[in-house]
Amino acid sequence: MVEFTKTWAISKLPIQKNNNNNSLQRDPSHCKGVHMQFDSLDFYKVHAQRYSQLSHELTHSVYTGSSHPALRGDMDLLNRVTELAWGKRGLDAGCGAGARDVHLLHTRGYDVYGIDAVEENIRLGREVHPEIEDKLSVADLREPLPFESGFFDFVLCNAVIQHLTPDATETTTIPELARVLAPGGVLQLMFKTGSGVATVSDRAYGGDGVDRSFQLYDEHRLLSILEGCGC
Repeated sequence: MVEFTKTWAISKLPIQKNNNNNSLQRDPSHCKGVHMQFDSLDFYKVHAQRYSQLSHELTHSVYTGSSHPALRGDMDLLNRVTELAWGKRGLDAGCGAGARDVHLLHTRGYDVYGIDAVEENIRLGREVHPEIEDKLSVADLREPLPFESGFFDFVLCNAVIQHLTPDATETTTIPELARVLAPGGVLQLMFKTGSGVATVSDRAYGGDGVDRSFQLYDEHRLLSILEGCGC
């Protein structure tokens, strides 16, 4: 059986107005989510370089309103998974532009693979961190993963399913993440909570801000799906 560590393996972030002067609008309609995946891919294709810069500077990596008082930023997530994981082989599912966390774990002696649906994100990761070039590849989390069952000791999927429709997340993404996780492994899943879709104007990307849409999830429903997958 897969061990699911409740408090930290699922880390929840409610989307809200925060100190970065991002403005928030909620759209309770799930219909918008049909197009959201493609909007997200387009965002990263256009802004991959800037996203990678912000990621490596950790300027967009501080959390507000998180589900645990010790969860203050990206490095808390990374440190926690290394505390929990018994093995060294991991997967960053949706590693993002520049593959920051794959590189950081590599420097700590971990054997980590990074996948992302956006080719530009992977290209930047290979460019910025050539030492992990062979660990990075393009893969879509809406499709079966190109790894054997039980291949990884831990899996990270943080701030990723908010770019996917609930149908894709529930029928493919979560079952596949559970499948590739070894017995006793750790799945770390961070997402935005709520219902429907929320849109944020993110001023970190210039001008009056870039509108970004995120799918919101109910944590109890996701826990139920994970239990059904043996987690």
